[in-house]
Amino acid sequence: MTGHRTTRLAPSPTGALHLGNARTFLATWLMARQAGWRIALRIEDLDGPRIKTEAATGAIEDLQWLGLDWDGSIIRQSDRRALYQAAINDLMARGAVYPCVCSRRDVELAASAPHAEDGAAIYPGTCRGRYASIEAARRDSGREPSIRFMVPDGPDGIVAFVDRIHGARRVDVGRELGDFTIAKADGTPAYQLAVVVDDLDMRVTEVIRADDLLDSTPRQILLYRAMGNELHIPQYCHLPLVVGADGRRLAKRHGDTRISHYRRCGVTAGRMLALLARWCGMDVRDDVEAQELIKRFDVTKMMGGPTVFSAEDEATLLK
Repeated sequence: MTGHRTTRLAPSPTGALHLGNARTFLATWLMARQAGWRIALRIEDLDGPRIKTEAATGAIEDLQWLGLDWDGSIIRQSDRRALYQAAINDLMARGAVYPCVCSRRDVELAASAPHAEDGAAIYPGTCRGRYASIEAARRDSGREPSIRFMVPDGPDGIVAFVDRIHGARRVDVGRELGDFTIAKADGTPAYQLAVVVDDLDMRVTEVIRADDLLDSTPRQILLYRAMGNELHIPQYCHLPLVVGADGRRLAKRHGDTRISHYRRCGVTAGRMLALLARWCGMDVRDDVEAQELIKRFDVTKMMGGPTVFSAEDEATLLK
């Protein structure tokens, strides 16, 4: 790809911004401002019942409090459903997807379904070629179908890419991940599709996110190919997670790690940024401002595996 480069901050308002999200967004912002990329802000608010209205507002306030800015107006996925539907229709016309009436339990019970690294059952292909149309699937099954992407068989289903942190990767998507959902039975576009449609429309060239989404990359690359946009596949960078002392990614079991919680406790933005900067591999001891960190940031310093949020870190924040 040539021309101006663009990345995005993409909070999902299923909950408040926490320390792990903030570290990823800081690293993204620093990479972008250091290299002169454009930064878009996209609120990923498609996940129906899990969306908390106040969480989007809170995430925007937290980013501003940290001193992280963006270019242009805020984009919300909930305003872009027509774009996603057009992409689904296009993929249907290309024969790249099919209706599926299997429930999650059906997939889990399929004897031939091994399990992917993330613990999700691999879809065994039960509905591949089963129905001629969405209407036929609905009529014959009595269920509202979801839409699945048909991972190509053979070499076309193998994806190779280079990640800035994880290096060269090669994934046999059909064998390791299986056909995946691009639209839920209620019509909601799935994460994999919405992200690709948005990144194409927003001309995103750099995707920076936590490495719990590393398995999403080969799926998304297959969608770029199926849509005829292989030349627009972005560069990927998957940052190691922030985890608790138990080695598991930050969650409620580790206490309240929301940025808003620390703000209420009187933690300054400078002190918060100093901790996040240390988690980005920088030697920072005192309160800092985001702008001060731009020249000091080096993403290669983040290659050492997960960052542990320790009791000492907590004490330093709340001192």
